[in-house]
Amino acid sequence: MSTTDLDTATETPRDLWRQRLGRWDLKASPYLYIAPFFIVFALFGIFPIIYTAVISMMDWDTIRNSGEFIGFGNFDFVLHDRKFWLALRNTFSIFLLSSIPQLLMSTFIAAMLDHHLRARTFWRMGVLVPYVVMPVAVGIIFSKLFADESGVFNQWLGMIGIDPIGWHKEVLPSHFAIATMVNFRWTGYNALILLAAMQAIPRDLYEAAAIDGAGRLRRFISVTIPQIRPTMIFVIITATIGGLQIFDEPRMFDNTGSGGADQQWLTITMYMYNTGWGQLNFGRASAIAWLLFLIIVIFSLINLWITRRFIKTDKSGGI
Repeated sequence: MSTTDLDTATETPRDLWRQRLGRWDLKASPYLYIAPFFIVFALFGIFPIIYTAVISMMDWDTIRNSGEFIGFGNFDFVLHDRKFWLALRNTFSIFLLSSIPQLLMSTFIAAMLDHHLRARTFWRMGVLVPYVVMPVAVGIIFSKLFADESGVFNQWLGMIGIDPIGWHKEVLPSHFAIATMVNFRWTGYNALILLAAMQAIPRDLYEAAAIDGAGRLRRFISVTIPQIRPTMIFVIITATIGGLQIFDEPRMFDNTGSGGADQQWLTITMYMYNTGWGQLNFGRASAIAWLLFLIIVIFSLINLWITRRFIKTDKSGGI
């Protein structure tokens, strides 16, 4: 009898069980490690999406926690509601007034931080401070700064002979004020993301461009911008999603949180919140949520097209 046969013969049922358990652990343990994420995502991600899709098709009764199926009636009401189109206009206006200047300022700040500055860590952490400030605190502070009668900015304008601006009364000034809050919070955050991309650029490219006679501005346009373009597209996509879901800043812009007397700064998320919790009409609020989801998907597809159009992948797999 061989040695292998002797070892097999001397194995106990307990040893065989341990071997089977070890093989099962090797195959199944990776799935167990990642299972908590998918369980949490299913409970707090997939289930609310399916649940709101069902409620959006129903005339929901919040008292009985049940509803009557009405098809696309909630969508039809929302699409014919004047407040929805006002909220859509305000959302896009605030988004444009915040995202474009934010991208330009973030790129400029990141370029400045990429140079050899004294106390670089201090300045890099300093630009992140507004991001950690609570949105409610930012909204309260800026609502006072942009007050119509005694606001700081109107006082400054009065000192140079300019009439006070109705920040809470007029449409475009209110959008500008809210966009200023958004830029205050997110410019430094995006600047650090772009800074990380700039620091990953090989310095040999700058040295070669300098030897060819390119100045600082030319190096930034011809070397820095093409190299950070994927990161810039990522920043644009995240800014688009966040801009279309803006809620905290316009909500805290006044004491009522209703979006203004004439809904001059009412956003889609505020409209959805007021419909769901103000009017207790969760069916229409769910329909608004799905319309907002479709709008975000459309903009994401546009960003995907831009990414495929302007970012070319070289043969080596780099960008």
